[in-house]
Amino acid sequence: MNPNLDKLQPYPFEKLRALFKDSHPPATLKEIKLHIGEPQHPTPQLVKEALAAHLAGLANYPTTQGSQALREAIAGWIGRRYGIPAPDAASQVLPVNGSREALFAFAQAAVAPRRHEQPVVISPNPFYQIYEGAALLAGARPFYLNTLPAHDYRMDFSRVPEEVWQQTQLVYVCSPGNPTGKVMPLEDWQTLFELSDRYGFVIAADECYSEIYFDEAHPPLGGLEAAHRLGRGDYRNLVMFSSLSKRSNVPGLRSGFVAGDANILKRFLLYRTYHGCAMSPPVQAASQAAWQDEAHVRDNRRLYAEKFSRVAPLIARHLKTAVPEAGFYLWADVSPTGLSDTEFARRLHDQYNVSVLPGSFLAREAAGCNPGKNFVRIALVASVEECLEAAQRIADFCASL
Repeated sequence: MNPNLDKLQPYPFEKLRALFKDSHPPATLKEIKLHIGEPQHPTPQLVKEALAAHLAGLANYPTTQGSQALREAIAGWIGRRYGIPAPDAASQVLPVNGSREALFAFAQAAVAPRRHEQPVVISPNPFYQIYEGAALLAGARPFYLNTLPAHDYRMDFSRVPEEVWQQTQLVYVCSPGNPTGKVMPLEDWQTLFELSDRYGFVIAADECYSEIYFDEAHPPLGGLEAAHRLGRGDYRNLVMFSSLSKRSNVPGLRSGFVAGDANILKRFLLYRTYHGCAMSPPVQAASQAAWQDEAHVRDNRRLYAEKFSRVAPLIARHLKTAVPEAGFYLWADVSPTGLSDTEFARRLHDQYNVSVLPGSFLAREAAGCNPGKNFVRIALVASVEECLEAAQRIADFCASL
């Protein structure tokens, strides 16, 4: 077996199960799960109808590249969403089975072994654990770049040593960020592009939360948009990852796309042809319907906006938190309670049957600290009523300490 498998850490939710092993929450309180970013709003009817109407496609092998109609729908959406020329559907867009699958597979294709030094993959810290696992199984060394309150949760690229840049082959960025909701500003994109030109690494831009935001007039900046605005219309060394899971409330559909540098996507398509990960034809049809409709996405955002406007003030009375720039997480500092993030989560679950995720489970020790320590991630994915009930229980718990 691949010895790098031994380097993988338990997934955050495995750690949470272990933390709750001896927890016995009151049977009188219904469990409310706010620890996992699994959208719980209804799946749009148009997606279900398109899926059902194309079940005959199950009789056919799908192509790895996906249908031209789906690629054109995705390219058209990118152009409309970001106000840029639509990417070339034939060479700059590729459907994938959800952003998680693609984010992992991409490192296996993008990282090249070196005889005398180990390649480096940079990721934000805290981070989506797929970045770390993908780097390790590609034979690379992860470098964790802390995103801290003191730096407004931005990736401070100036903190990466020169010798690390010399070995870097891939940089993961997440904007809007998980768990902080931070949107990467144009000046940070410019810095990253200049570094990519200098050192030759590829940028993997995870943008799966891009459609959960609170100001319809100011959607979050995306990587392809930033590149276009900075005169990089060929998207060199840049690949964007997006998904329908959060945007359209279809996490079980496992549908997303990658878009960007045509030369990189040509090689990634070759890898995927061997990988055997073509999207099912009915899923392609449902995905096409989803990418071509914005009404359900605006309705989805209104639900999240209502939850944040009502829930965040309740929790902010006791914990240090605020409505994020985008995404559906509250990143809450529990230090005012005097409890660690793990103890806060454990006791909240044991006494009030609400589950949140300790921030330290989402990060690694780097530069002398674990940047998730003393934070919890609260996913406002349940109904408005359940989120309000959970917020009140959290407030009651904090008041009891």
